Amino acid sequence: MSNEFKSADRVEDTTGRQYHIGLAPGELATNILTVGDAARAERLAKRFDEGSIRTEKRNREYVTFTGTYQGMEISVMATGMGADNTEIAMVELSQIVENPILIRVGTCGGLQDYMRLEDLVISTGAVRLENTTTYFVHEGYPAVAHFEVVAALRDAAVELGKRHHLGITATAPGFYGAQCRQDSGFTPRFPNLIDELAAMNVKNLEMETSALLTMAALKDYRVGAICTVFAERPHGNFVAKDRKVPAEDAALDTALLAFKKLQ
Repeated sequence: MSNEFKSADRVEDTTGRQYHIGLAPGELATNILTVGDAARAERLAKRFDEGSIRTEKRNREYVTFTGTYQGMEISVMATGMGADNTEIAMVELSQIVENPILIRVGTCGGLQDYMRLEDLVISTGAVRLENTTTYFVHEGYPAVAHFEVVAALRDAAVELGKRHHLGITATAPGFYGAQCRQDSGFTPRFPNLIDELAAMNVKNLEMETSALLTMAALKDYRVGAICTVFAERPHGNFVAKDRKVPAEDAALDTALLAFKKLQ
């Protein structure tokens, strides 16, 4: 076996560079904004202060930039899709940065009849439909956002005039069957899942938040999530292609202002 790694349990090289995210100590800021899509990370990095990017790393599906935004040091990390990718990112970034503040910016399906495309949803907690986190905590363990981050995101959305909702998110382990999509040619096991979640007053459905919140709680990190509604699940509507970037940017703007408030 190569001596690149210290042991089978610590998957990093001798400098502390992490195996999947590809980052070493000092390459992440304390403020970390996580996204699923690498293109979203690249777009945000273009808004960093001119010449401030000190880390640009691409390894597997993980894409990270560290620089400053309006003088505030920040990293944006694209993790790819799913709770499993989020778990890897959380474990490895915890090895190289102390007490980070994390905000996930993503997209989601809105579950309540009154929610509209491009609305923002600020998660106060999440239903753990995924099972990745059960390898760390009991099935009944709550996935809860940090109250300071929730308040900062709410205040930022109000200040920016963004239509938003606060409430419970559900995190699914997949996109098709796990989100009850019935037009894919594959029959979902739980065909009434959307209606059941909506009846529980769950606001939105996505694929990463509960893993982020649970893993962060184990370390007592300040963490939160904000998603843009791309699908009106009760009505079957999906955001127009030319509205995707502006809709995503509304959530990014809100998260960046929230980081400012948390300072």
